[in-house]
Amino acid sequence: MSDLHDIQIGPLKRAQGSIVLPGSKSISNRALLLAALSSGTTSLKNLLDADDTQVMRNALRQLGLKVLDQENNICVVEGCSGKFPVQDADLFMGNAGTAIRPLTAALAMQGGNYRLSGVPRMHERPIRDLVDGLRQVGAKIDYELQEGYPPIKIIASNIQIKDVVKVRGDVSSQFLTALLMALPLVANEAVKIEVIGELISRPYIDITLKLMARFGVKVACPNQHSFIIPAKTSDAVYQSPGTLLVEGDASSASYFLALGAIGGGPVRVLGVGSESIQGDIAFADALALMGAKIAAGDDWIEVHGIKNANGKLNGITIDCTQIPDAAMTLAIAALFAQGPTRLNNIASWRVKETDRIAAMAKELKKVGATVQEGSDYIVIQAPNSLANWQSPSEGIDTYDDHRMAMCFSLAAFGPNALKINDPNCVAKTFPSYFTEFAKIVS
Repeated sequence: MSDLHDIQIGPLKRAQGSIVLPGSKSISNRALLLAALSSGTTSLKNLLDADDTQVMRNALRQLGLKVLDQENNICVVEGCSGKFPVQDADLFMGNAGTAIRPLTAALAMQGGNYRLSGVPRMHERPIRDLVDGLRQVGAKIDYELQEGYPPIKIIASNIQIKDVVKVRGDVSSQFLTALLMALPLVANEAVKIEVIGELISRPYIDITLKLMARFGVKVACPNQHSFIIPAKTSDAVYQSPGTLLVEGDASSASYFLALGAIGGGPVRVLGVGSESIQGDIAFADALALMGAKIAAGDDWIEVHGIKNANGKLNGITIDCTQIPDAAMTLAIAALFAQGPTRLNNIASWRVKETDRIAAMAKELKKVGATVQEGSDYIVIQAPNSLANWQSPSEGIDTYDDHRMAMCFSLAAFGPNALKINDPNCVAKTFPSYFTEFAKIVS
């Protein structure tokens, strides 16, 4: 699919089958960095092989780490016990927020000189709150172009933690994640981090804390806004667990779970279930609220059609703070719902791979939906009748955003075929998406 300018899908009637999910992006990039910072060698199994995780792997190699990709999505990382061998590097981070933010914090602890840049969209994605947090402990970081955004330069400095470290939590949870993962490297005494204001996407912080614990650092959480990092007992703060299995990606699961509802099912996803540590697993609960028939085990979820008598999903109003990525799939499910669907608290969509609220509103209108958007919400009303569904000749634009492409594949279950532009953008997190999609739809 690498040479495709667009892809034509549908109209589709049925979805049935099972899908083995690729590894979670959020877990994969956190695990790669923690393994690199650890003492010992870590074998990461089911590691996501996609653009964002290759960005992290390549950066670690450039920093002097041995990162060996093996068959069957296994990656072996030889840790550096907290000190990167290379102390001067210019790193290209693509558009991988889960890579640039935690790596920035880890690099600021190294006492070296580094530059981090990315694609043009990365230079529009905020990093100020993280930089402000790092400056509180003595890090010297300069903005190269626009204040508050990459590219950035990290200048060798003496890190000293003299007070509580404060960070805003209302733009991206990745800033807090970055500080949590990096500050143990310099925690000669216990370090307290306080979140100022609302903390969005709390489940992603829980992923961070659970993975840190797997690598030997247990953070205390006296309340929802305070985190206490223990004083280090040796220079090698993180310890390799030996082997770590990466869960399937719960955000990617959302597309197939939605297929199981609108396409009749049963569709089963393998690799995530009731034991998942990912917040986006709550997408299944949201889909159930819309009327989908759902069953789950420890490491699988299955959707088998819709229980509502009219055969349609029902519109819902839902707070999406905990499922910001998977909430995009709800916006497409709304095309198959009776009544409006309102997704609240999605301001973080504005600073993702694209402005996802604006992009979603524009493309949903192309297929005939009625859409209202605000600064942190979107309301979707399905086309009034089959005749009101549209198949735009110009196609659905995807804005170099993998989730836009994957989401709108579901809209091909309307009455018309649909053209999706630049389907290759799914390589960011799920390179084989359209191949796997084709296996279970008809």
